[in-house]
Amino acid sequence: MIEARELTRRYDSVLAVDRVSFDVHPGQIVGLLGPNGAGKTTILRILTGYHYPQHGSARIGGHDVVTDPVAAKRRLGYLPENAPAYGMLTVDEYLGFIGAARSLSRAEHRAAVERLAGLCGLESVWRRPISELSKGLRQRVGLAQALLHDPDVVILDEPTSGLDPNQIREVRRIVEELGRTKTVLLSTHILSEAEAVCDRVLILDAGRIVASGTAAQIASALRTRAIVAVSLASRPGPRARHELDRIGETVEERDEPDGSARLRLMLNEGREAEDVFDWAVAHGLRLRAVVPERESLEDVFARLTAGGQR
Repeated sequence: MIEARELTRRYDSVLAVDRVSFDVHPGQIVGLLGPNGAGKTTILRILTGYHYPQHGSARIGGHDVVTDPVAAKRRLGYLPENAPAYGMLTVDEYLGFIGAARSLSRAEHRAAVERLAGLCGLESVWRRPISELSKGLRQRVGLAQALLHDPDVVILDEPTSGLDPNQIREVRRIVEELGRTKTVLLSTHILSEAEAVCDRVLILDAGRIVASGTAAQIASALRTRAIVAVSLASRPGPRARHELDRIGETVEERDEPDGSARLRLMLNEGREAEDVFDWAVAHGLRLRAVVPERESLEDVFARLTAGGQR
């Protein structure tokens, strides 16, 4: 449903997007991640027709966004980061205006309103001016306008930016529900949200995609040494610590008030978690737990984008 091929965009001397290519298939929720200045918003603006690529092409539902923009936009719903709306209008007046701009018939608009009032949780504020709504409710109004014409593709730019935890959960619920029937591309800085909601993530740095796949796939492909969390009933002595260095590098250590110890160990090449058991037995240490850790999306993100911020 979304096809991007060699997208390139430069602003004066800054190369904001550098030959970016990707696809988002029907029924997928894909997250576009990257630090500020990585090119996320520029890519979304190209896909939605606000900017033209200086090289490359983009298609929405098979329609080129440059040569066939009207047909592409009919298939597309877009929520910019700051959800622009006319504050003096009530929610129903604003959505009525959007429906007219989208050339919806009265019957189509009525059906859309009934569907979206429940999905976006707007029943209680239908007659209130938008200027009186909280940011979370304004964001839901923005989602409603993006979905009013029942598009196949939904593009969301930082949909939870500036929201409180309860509002974030509500927007996340809506996005998850959209993913059942629509193609969704969203940008976000909230890595846990991308991990929880997205089927796949694209990590962007300095205008280029540096990793693509599920969070687990990316971490697995990049991981060079396994990490285990070790819990001991007592603190290891100097000799035991020296022997532990042969198994792995201690990347974090914490001594507890009760005399126990917790540490995270990055295993040396060829070593396994079972070696920690053998080490503990050899030194008379009571081992409470050895738990392999999966590298989080946040760890991967930090590692991939450490040098590319502008």
